[in-house]
Amino acid sequence: MRREKDFIGEKELDEGALYGIHSLRARENFPAEGRFHYEWYRAMAVTKQACYLSAASFFAEAAKQYDLSRMNIRVITAEMLEALSAAAGECAEGKHFEHFIVPAVSGGAGTSINMNVNEIIANRALQILGRQPGEYDIIDPIEDANIFQSTNDVVPTALRVAAMHLLSVLEGSINELRKKIEELEQRYRNTLRVAYTQMQEAVPSTYGRLLAGYGEALSRDWWRVSKCLERIKVVNLGGSAVGTSVTVPRFFVAEVVPALRQLTGLPLTRGENLSDATSNLDPLVEVHGIIKAHAVTMEKMAGDLRMLASDLHGSRSLSIPARQAGSSIMPGKVNPVIAEFVISCSHRVYSNDQLVSSLAAQGCLDLNAYLPVIGHALLESLKTLSAADRSLAQNMLSDIEIESGHAEEQVLASPAVATALLPYIGYKKAASIARLMKDEQLDIFGANEKLGYLDPQKIREILKPENLVQEGYRLKDIEE
Repeated sequence: MRREKDFIGEKELDEGALYGIHSLRARENFPAEGRFHYEWYRAMAVTKQACYLSAASFFAEAAKQYDLSRMNIRVITAEMLEALSAAAGECAEGKHFEHFIVPAVSGGAGTSINMNVNEIIANRALQILGRQPGEYDIIDPIEDANIFQSTNDVVPTALRVAAMHLLSVLEGSINELRKKIEELEQRYRNTLRVAYTQMQEAVPSTYGRLLAGYGEALSRDWWRVSKCLERIKVVNLGGSAVGTSVTVPRFFVAEVVPALRQLTGLPLTRGENLSDATSNLDPLVEVHGIIKAHAVTMEKMAGDLRMLASDLHGSRSLSIPARQAGSSIMPGKVNPVIAEFVISCSHRVYSNDQLVSSLAAQGCLDLNAYLPVIGHALLESLKTLSAADRSLAQNMLSDIEIESGHAEEQVLASPAVATALLPYIGYKKAASIARLMKDEQLDIFGANEKLGYLDPQKIREILKPENLVQEGYRLKDIEE
């Protein structure tokens, strides 16, 4: 065991632990369940790596003009900064995450997050230098690992880095889903179906038309998500506690964001008003609102497909794949679990959106103390939606089947099909056909034969899928 102390007191820690007293206190103070996001941890490390590289450049340039030994400033040697940068690089790859013990939900505006990463990096840097964790007279978690940084600029900057990476993942998952929808649209472009309004049979249409609507909505989702990087590319790194860059060299302020941009390959830019970038989280609210719109698209689509494949829907022309047993007591029962998963994911995003919005509004004066839970909710929503996209595409859409012949029979037997005859015989005669179809259980040809309104061949021409969805009719069609 080793003992560490802070201004509050002392704590015992495991000898090999890379976390320290600040992390341990946070774990005791915030005994919530829920793991901190791995992506945010990695983003914290790469953000700090940019800080160490920028600090090294600062000290090197300063040494050319000044005798730093005569100044009352803490100078971190190049060897120490190299060790810190190497340790941060390992964490940026995801290593040592088991030593990050602060939970997802914490107080303190992210100070515990920052200190846990500082302690891991400092103790790992000590190991790289051949020393033992806890030898803070050599490398200190606050004075060295946190050089020229504040929780209030590092943690929100890292959140944006993590979110930008996950937004790219979400873009890809939306495109995968859109591709599956487009394949189904092509396959069933001319497969007839009855369109419904208010859950009642309305007019004849096609499955291709229904699927194309989903594809268009997903295209809009992709376009909106692709623009999200612009919303959150502005970071406050270098702004220190409240955006005034107090305690930070101007050289560092100018250099650190370009260094982070170089390390991540992301289009990051330093805010023109660092105080605004520190205190206001409306860009995160905007981004979450955009991904919420995708959740709405997903719920609508999954709900529709679940309904069309349900036992409640009489035609059952559309079937979804059986993925797992649906009951421990009802033999052979199979449930629409993928659709239910997607809908559950959507509602998780809706609840997160409320949380992000309300806590972003709780920001007080120069800082928002609730960044940890806001960030957790944002990253959770991004990962949840990507998972829902992948599952819907791979586990449901890939194996959807539509029985074209059965679907056409259902359309021709539905009184709703009479709507297509309105331009040719008028509302009253079309209503007579629909009523006769319903009363005597006839298809449209049988009802028309009894009433003698149109040549059967003409009806067949009218009811061709390509004619039903051609967006309007021509007077020439009626004349013929």
